[in-house]
Amino acid sequence: MKLRILPLTLVLATLGAGTAQAQSLAQLYEAAKGHDAAFKAAQSQYQANLSKSEQAKALLRPTVGLGAGFSETDFSNQSNSLGDARYGTRSATVSASHPLFRAANTASYEQGMKQIGLAQAQLKNAEQDLIVRVSQAYFDVLVAQESLTFVKAQKTAVAEQLAAAKRNFEVGTSTITDTREAQARFDLVTAQEIAADNDLRVKKLALDQSVGTPNAQPLALQASADLSSLPMGDAENWVQQSADQSPGIAQARVAVELAQLEIDKAKAGNLPTLDLTASYGMTRFRNGNLTSRIDNNNATIGLSFNLPLYTGSATQNRIEEAVSLAEKAKNDLDAAQRNVAQATRSAFFGVQSGLGQINALKAAEASSQSALDANKLGYQVGVRINIDVLNSQSQLFQTKRDLAKARYDLLMGQLKLRQAAGVLKIEDVQGISGLLQK
Repeated sequence: MKLRILPLTLVLATLGAGTAQAQSLAQLYEAAKGHDAAFKAAQSQYQANLSKSEQAKALLRPTVGLGAGFSETDFSNQSNSLGDARYGTRSATVSASHPLFRAANTASYEQGMKQIGLAQAQLKNAEQDLIVRVSQAYFDVLVAQESLTFVKAQKTAVAEQLAAAKRNFEVGTSTITDTREAQARFDLVTAQEIAADNDLRVKKLALDQSVGTPNAQPLALQASADLSSLPMGDAENWVQQSADQSPGIAQARVAVELAQLEIDKAKAGNLPTLDLTASYGMTRFRNGNLTSRIDNNNATIGLSFNLPLYTGSATQNRIEEAVSLAEKAKNDLDAAQRNVAQATRSAFFGVQSGLGQINALKAAEASSQSALDANKLGYQVGVRINIDVLNSQSQLFQTKRDLAKARYDLLMGQLKLRQAAGVLKIEDVQGISGLLQK
């Protein structure tokens, strides 16, 4: 009975695997947004920065506090007629303070408002980074699948050539050398198949981990997909876009603005502060006390002025520190602008090179196919030897693998170009999904 159940189980498992629903790049990206730890951390940081900006608003608002006190007093006097007594005191005070002039608070408030722009730039950078990472893992699986497919096809072709060499040797029309050459090539392709199969397994695991979906099934690129269009404009137009849109440059700009405001905060250490203060307090006595039996109600309102006269040079040194950090922030901005410009140019030229490579590989594929057909015919009529056919087969399948990889590399290059320019969006992912098989 067990022997009959086991094959049935295997058949059902095979059918289930065969009907697994493949996912587009856009679908797996949406799945990754809810799973990727780095992106979720960026979302949490975004919310934290927004809360930090709200905290800055409190620096310009009044503060109100409530205080209360309770005490009991035992009085013992043996020297006069007052005798022993117990007194109790109950007090409550409401106090308020409103800043009228505090330069440091104003600078901190402006820094808090800058945190909103910083939070948006950081989240945008995290979204674009997630798109590129998921796309890379997605295309890595497809490239590995294509490679394994071509290796298997090459193995089949070499096996046929090996069988032909054996038949020809048996009938005496070829030497044992042809058979050994074909056997050596077959063994080599078998080793390549094992390596390609393992590479595919590893790439699938990486994709599953990226998107949080077990056994993700990416859709392959359509054979008829048009990849011939180049990005609009030239490299300098893309560099200009990056200067305006790059989240990395935006973060560096905000850092400069925050550093300038930090100088203002440091200088505020030499400025006076002025606050409006008010309080209202009530004191209640139980059994009175030794000096008074009258309950008290006190209301006060006034101004609190403070002018620092000497701080032990701490303020001056803090100003110098802030000035140096502001200069560092400016240099960091210059470095960010140069790095982004260089990355954008490299990505643009990479896309151009990728398109040229695809066109060249298409021509090489056609030439390799013609060369293989000619060598097969020459082998049949005796003007070519077996190694010529094997080499032609190897060249053709290698060209096919290179062409398949170049097509996916071009798609990745376009995404990286848009990322470098800071204009990468989910619509770009959806556009690539439209080029995949349905």
